[in-house]
Amino acid sequence: MIVAFALALLQAPEWTARPARPTVGDTVRVSATIPVSPGWRLRAGKVEPTERLEALADPTLVRAADGWTVTYLLAAWTPGRHVVIMPPLWRLGPEGELDSLPGGTVTLDLRSVLSDSGTTPPAPRPLIAPLRGGRRDPLPLAAGMLLATLTLVGATAWRRRAPRRLPDPPPPELLPEVPDARWLGAGEPKAVAARAAHRLRSAIAAAIPDAAEALATAECLAAVERLRPRAPLRDLRDVLVALDQVEFSSAHGADVAALAVRARALAQEFST
Repeated sequence: MIVAFALALLQAPEWTARPARPTVGDTVRVSATIPVSPGWRLRAGKVEPTERLEALADPTLVRAADGWTVTYLLAAWTPGRHVVIMPPLWRLGPEGELDSLPGGTVTLDLRSVLSDSGTTPPAPRPLIAPLRGGRRDPLPLAAGMLLATLTLVGATAWRRRAPRRLPDPPPPELLPEVPDARWLGAGEPKAVAARAAHRLRSAIAAAIPDAAEALATAECLAAVERLRPRAPLRDLRDVLVALDQVEFSSAHGADVAALAVRARALAQEFST
């Protein structure tokens, strides 16, 4: 066993570290060239991290003239001598052969980033006597406080001034009503029927509050018949039902212009 251990140590690669005298936290390049036969490849293990040292990246392999050059990037966090146990290496043959090689060790001497002058640190100085403040005139402080108070009061009063009274806007200009003939010429008989029905129902609701516009046509006619029996119920029923049929497209060929004229006349009769 002793002979095998000695042979393993003899086969371990010779590692070189750059820079030779690094400081704490520097990136140290540790590399070695491993001779292999033609057609063989090399696989490198990873350095196990510790509290004092760790690898910054995976190892890199570069083809050399007589083998492969493997490089590790290491960094140490404490000064002094570090003996790093390098991971084993494996040589892989073209036909699946496998040969392990011990990684060996490499020694890194790291310097501290703090200067070591070797001199004795200076002795602490005694406490300084407390400074005694001189007597100050209170008038400038009082004047400053008074000025600040007056400024604050003035700014508050200025912000709380009464709002300005703006003149009332002019009443909106009412556009003239579009004639029924123009709507009918544009192919909109439903619009003419809806406007005529709305005008008539508004006049009925103003004269008879129980016949509100929200009621259906039959309910409105029932309220008119109950509260104003002398009203022209037949004419009113014919006009409202015909306007509803035109508005909901259930009547075709109706004279919408004549219905609008009759609805306007009935609305005028209820308004008087």
